[in-house]
Amino acid sequence: MNQERIQQLLAYVTEEPGEPFNVYALGMEYLTSQPTQAQHYFDKLLLEHPTYLPTYYQAAQLCAEMGHRPRAATLYEAGITLAQAQSNRKIQDELTRALRALQDEDED
Repeated sequence: MNQERIQQLLAYVTEEPGEPFNVYALGMEYLTSQPTQAQHYFDKLLLEHPTYLPTYYQAAQLCAEMGHRPRAATLYEAGITLAQAQSNRKIQDELTRALRALQDEDED
């Protein structure tokens, strides 16, 4: 985790509160070292910018890793629906594969 980068991203969020990428970048910055903080930023995105598609994959993956598997499945499904609505076949396929992998793991 790069503290300087985090401070820079926090400044960007303050300067451009309507720009979801800055919040997403914060979540990604915290992902490996402070997953609960990353989850906070992903939840913020899901609430304030529900059409920001990249959030769904990362938020679902994190939920699965943290043991919140039903929520992970729900997020994958919501992301798939959003990807369909946005005609983004590539992301739809990625989310579908991730959901299937999660479901396969749950069956084992």
